[in-house]
Order: sequence, then structure tokens, then C-alpha cells
Amino acid sequence: MLTRRTLGVAGLASLAIGCTPRAQSGPRVFTAADVHPDGHPVVDAVRWMSDELNRRTEGRLSLNIYPSGQLGAEDDSIGLARFQAVDMCRVAVAALNNAFPETRLWALPYVFRSVEHMRATVDGDIGHALLNVFAGRGLVGLAYYDAAPRCLYNVRHPVMEPGQLRGLKIRAPNSDIFLEMLAAMGANPTPLSFGGVFSALQTHLIDGAENNWPSYQSSRQYEVAKFWSDSQHCFSPDALLMSKDTFDALSAADQELLRDVARQSVAVQRRLWDERSATAQVEVVAAGVEIAQVNRPAFEASVQPLLERYLRDPVLRGLYERVQALA
Repeated sequence: MLTRRTLGVAGLASLAIGCTPRAQSGPRVFTAADVHPDGHPVVDAVRWMSDELNRRTEGRLSLNIYPSGQLGAEDDSIGLARFQAVDMCRVAVAALNNAFPETRLWALPYVFRSVEHMRATVDGDIGHALLNVFAGRGLVGLAYYDAAPRCLYNVRHPVMEPGQLRGLKIRAPNSDIFLEMLAAMGANPTPLSFGGVFSALQTHLIDGAENNWPSYQSSRQYEVAKFWSDSQHCFSPDALLMSKDTFDALSAADQELLRDVARQSVAVQRRLWDERSATAQVEVVAAGVEIAQVNRPAFEASVQPLLERYLRDPVLRGLYERVQALA
């Protein structure tokens, strides 16, 4: 995770943010990075956190948010937070899967039956445990935000069966699970940062991608990829993370306050997410996007060998069985 690119981005981020000393008394403005633009539910939820921290501390704590990938790609954000070049970042779970194996539970295909099932898992003991896996690597897990369901879309033709993905280059985040999942479905997976997807679709470097309604709409990818397949193959959430160095420098009272505000922000994000998911779908359909209902049993069967292979890990198997037991 600590690559030469990340070190370079960390240096640029420090210059962009400013290299003033981080005082431990007086007003403190935390920096937060996100690849999504202003108005996206995850960005607005973190902005709500800033307002709430400011209100509850009478201006002593707040956040300065850098949206739209101003401080680098999503993969970079994790390293930036570890180096304390930023204080906080929101990243897709896919960016964490390789470094934090327990988070693979969130990304495995067809683990969750619905958004409600995923939320029940996040809100329970499993979600709490999977927020605590980051501490040994310089990060603190604050919350999981909605980012589901994820579906396929492409520039070529409607896809209703896995076989119709054959020959299509489909963008995948840099996660082994996502790459292997798309290959199992019959596509040619192509790893690419989120910020590069629109131009890659425009120039036919790739034929499609997979994501959720708000990200598909806010990134304008729907303008070039008009064929949406309602595959709902993954319900992976996003993680809100903080630099452990930043967190450890806070008083115990401020640490608890920050955790409390982050917990409260989940309900804010979910409300915004549900609203944006509905309006995004209406907007893209009005713009000419075609929605195809898929043969879900066929898609589930295509990835079943992959699922079983990952579930040979006893830790993942135990987590998976607990998830399936939830109502």
C-alpha cells in the first residue's frame, strides 16, 4: 500500500493543504479526502459531520473536505491517511480488500439479499468488528456508509446473461475479488481508478464498468454507457477512515465525540443515499439509459466457485455464516 506513487501524492497533498504545524490545542480543522464530487451522499454526510463537530465544540473542531479527487485517487487516500497527509478519507471497500482480508466479506458476490440485510450486518456485531481491523495499520475505522447495490453497465448492448459479457472489457477496482468476480461472469476485467472511468468509456479503452446509481450518475458515466444491467451482484459499503496518528493525538473526550458524530452521520448518509439513488435512476432513464433485468440465478451460479474458494478461509466462512443467519 505504501508505494512510490503514494509518497509522491502525499507530498503534493501536503503542499495543497499547507504544511502548518498541527496544534493540539485551540481550533482544529481536520482534512478529509474523497473522489466523489460535492453533492454526493458520502461527501454531504462528511460535511454534516463537520457542521455537527463545529456545533458541539463551539467551533473548536471541524473538517475541511477535498472532494472530486483533488488529493489523488481512492487508493492513494488510504496511504495519505496513514502518513497523516490527510486526517480522514472515505474509500470503497474494494480499495481495502487486499490489505485487510477481513473486509473481503463485504465485497464477495451475492452475500447480501438486500440493502436492508447489508445494513443489519453493518449495524450489528459483525460491522463493529470489521471497523476494528484497521488499527494495526495506522488507521481508525469510524463508520461504514451505504454504496449499494452495485450493478453492471456498458456502452455496447443490453446484458441479461453472464454469457453476454464475453469479450467486454469491464472496469474493476483494484481488488482481487472484483477482478476475479468479473472474470467469472465472463468479462475481461480491467483495473482502473474511478476517476479514469468516464474518459476510458468515451475512448472505448473499456466497454463498461460496475457501480451504484449515485456514482454512475454523478460521474456522468451514463452519458456514454447507456446499458444498465440490474445485476445487484455486490452490496459492499464504503469505509470512513481516520489517521490513527491524528486520532491518538486527541483527548479521550474528543475521540469519543468524533466516534459519536461519525455513528450519527450514518443515518444522515443513508437518508441522502436513498434519495439520491431514486433521483439518479429517474435522471439517467430520462437521458436514455436502458435498464435490463438479469437472469440472477445464472449470475449467482457463475460466481459460486469463486465464493466457495474464498470461503475456505475459516474466518471468512464464520463471518459469512453469521451474515446468512441474520433475518
